[in-house]
Amino acid sequence: MPQNIRNIAIIAHVDHGKTTLVDAMLRQTGIFRDNQAITERVMDSNDLEKERGITILSKNLSIMHGGIKINIVDTPGHADFGGEVERVLKMVDSVLLLVDAFDGPMPQTRFVLKKSLELGHKPIVVINKIDRPGARPEKVVDMVFDLFCELSAAESQLDFPIVYCSAKMGYAQMTLEEKSENLEPLFELIKEKVASPDADPEAPFQMLITNIAYNDYIGRIATGKIFNGKVKSGETIAMIKQDGKVIKGRVTKLLGYDGFNQKELEEASAGDIVTIAGFNEVSIGETFASAADPVAIPYVSIDQPTISMNFIVNDSPFVGKDGKLLTSRNIRERLEKELRVNVALRVEDTENTDTFKVSGRGELHLSILIENMRREGFEMAVSKPQVIMQEIDGVKCEPMEYLVVDVPEEFQGTVIEKLGTRKAEMVSMQPMDGMNRIEFTIPSRGLIGFRTEFMTDTKGTGVMNHTFNDYGPHKGEIQGRKNGVLVVMEKGETTGYSLFSLQDRGILFVGPAVPVYEGMIIGQNAKEGDMVVNPSKGKKLTNVRSSGTDDAIRLTPARNMSLEQALEYIAEDELVEVTPKSIRLRKRYLDANDRKKFDKKK
Repeated sequence: MPQNIRNIAIIAHVDHGKTTLVDAMLRQTGIFRDNQAITERVMDSNDLEKERGITILSKNLSIMHGGIKINIVDTPGHADFGGEVERVLKMVDSVLLLVDAFDGPMPQTRFVLKKSLELGHKPIVVINKIDRPGARPEKVVDMVFDLFCELSAAESQLDFPIVYCSAKMGYAQMTLEEKSENLEPLFELIKEKVASPDADPEAPFQMLITNIAYNDYIGRIATGKIFNGKVKSGETIAMIKQDGKVIKGRVTKLLGYDGFNQKELEEASAGDIVTIAGFNEVSIGETFASAADPVAIPYVSIDQPTISMNFIVNDSPFVGKDGKLLTSRNIRERLEKELRVNVALRVEDTENTDTFKVSGRGELHLSILIENMRREGFEMAVSKPQVIMQEIDGVKCEPMEYLVVDVPEEFQGTVIEKLGTRKAEMVSMQPMDGMNRIEFTIPSRGLIGFRTEFMTDTKGTGVMNHTFNDYGPHKGEIQGRKNGVLVVMEKGETTGYSLFSLQDRGILFVGPAVPVYEGMIIGQNAKEGDMVVNPSKGKKLTNVRSSGTDDAIRLTPARNMSLEQALEYIAEDELVEVTPKSIRLRKRYLDANDRKKFDKKK
């Protein structure tokens, strides 16, 4: 067994400090030069990760400490990107379970811990942010132990080592009393408690592919852990497809990790995490093996998608004004490319050749894909998210979420009442430093559109987190949006004069001088039912002036919706039009007569 390698993943709920801890580990092991400019959260490499402050893609790096090579995988903390976590857990031998010293275990902590326990990993529990005001590390350790018991952890897993740290300040300590100035206690604990890879360098070569990327110079590259044997640059190896087909090819490039950069290797041995180039049609879950003795490695199963939406070729009057990639062929090619690297995604054709049914693990999972596509120049329309039903033992079942909300006491009655109408069932409630933490199980469709309502009801002070729990019996009808919308009557450009008279009728989504078209949605009606309006009407000019005629118009600022908010807001007969420069809401049928026919059919 390779004694000088440790493979470990960092798992946690979103915003508990995984990427910040990786930053501190890189700094303290000399990866950066003394004069090197270092950005915060260096592992959050793409634009969306930097903008949102969340990890979306799992990433590999390695550090050297006392002659031991520690391969670290930084994983996403949001439940919608759970597919990224599931596939990398097979690549590591243990996990650092990071828990906030104030928040304690959250829904995503439960999800990722369950997956790692099922694989037999013995986690190291890291209580982070012990310097945070209101931190309660002793209480959080008890909560973590309770969670281990709840998830039926084995006795050996229940005896988990604990380390207390502040990733932001860069120190770790074994007890709350002792003081430390660096992360040495954490490094020593990893070397002591994490088992070296259970791999045989003398056996025939086997490597499981858990990550795919594309390099402009060397083509498609596959990353994974070598389970057995050795591999050399230039050697001929076999690739075993998931259907059992064996394809032979040559290793054109063999890359290892040095910090968060890759370096070329001549040879790599069992236990290490490496990247291989030389195969064009390679997919996640397939195996690289010895050409003489090709044997596949079983791949960890990935949970199925729970939400789907339709990606539709844009047919609005403004099509092609912003984007360049508009056709069904463009969209199909982009979705097929995404399928190669996004293992939790599913794409199906529909009866309409201009429509693709795309399924994922949640709204954020799919909205990140849409956001990436619009930045690449795509234009399309997207339908309201729908949950994916299943029939289990003859019973119609739907996906259920585990929801945790932290709300001030004054708002808890409103929140509980609203969740009750969405078929939520309360599991527990506990006071927590001026807030109440309430846990629910709720149908996934009950959460669609709830976040905006929740933030309004709690005046921005509430915090909600949720993760997929299980499939449960269908809960019956859930009431959707009560208010109608303001629908544009004809093509034109909005005027301040017209919007001023409309703002008393509801909430506006657009300001003045915005181009609009028939069937576009420009606001929310204050009452039930849709209202057709003309926001382009100008003020009639006369040659007579009187006092008060030209009073200044005061418009209430328009409500600008993000992509996620727009997807949550729309009803069954509405779409979100997504272009590189705009996000517009519209009716599925733009013509008023077509909408009446559709309503009659329904």
